[in-house]
Amino acid sequence: MKINENIQILGPKTVLIPYEAEHVPKYSNWMADEEIRRLTASDRLSLEEEYEMQRNWREDEDKLTFIVLDATVFGGEKKREVGAMVGDVNLFIGEGEAENGDGFAQAEIEVMIAEEAARGKGIATEAVKLIVGYAIETLKIRHFFVKITDDNTSSLHLFEKKLKFTLKSHNKIFNEYNLELEDEEERIQEFIDFFRENARISNYRVVEK
Repeated sequence: MKINENIQILGPKTVLIPYEAEHVPKYSNWMADEEIRRLTASDRLSLEEEYEMQRNWREDEDKLTFIVLDATVFGGEKKREVGAMVGDVNLFIGEGEAENGDGFAQAEIEVMIAEEAARGKGIATEAVKLIVGYAIETLKIRHFFVKITDDNTSSLHLFEKKLKFTLKSHNKIFNEYNLELEDEEERIQEFIDFFRENARISNYRVVEK
């Protein structure tokens, strides 16, 4: 999405940066893992197809994509950026506007922590809080949902227990749960407060190689 092409969002544990061509080889290596592809419902692409996908994601108006960095590894140094990559977090923005005409109606969330060493550290939790807070503040989205396969217990725990999304339904055909963060003032305000208190937005690539 063009709106985030020149920004990075810095949190206590994570840094969210735009998905650039230099990140594609490592991302492609992640997607070579069959289990990651299954859990993310992704197809196996060639390296060239991954580059094409990256270019498309940068231009799509209905997809907001960030690469997730481990802030402790990154340390603000550009040369450490690829080494600090641990996953990605995305919003697929639905068609239509919010009922009050201010912003988009809703967005589906996806988060992937591909590096095993980065799991269990709260990075996924913070990455979701940052992108949701950014979307509320910038895109005026106030309704978010996520689809999680039955056996993805870690993601179910993340969204239901840690992020307090509400379990709404179960699709027996696709074997997945649907959880939502609805436009409830108190819950929305929690994400806004976290973002305002913990996030810092700055220009991307301010640190040269």
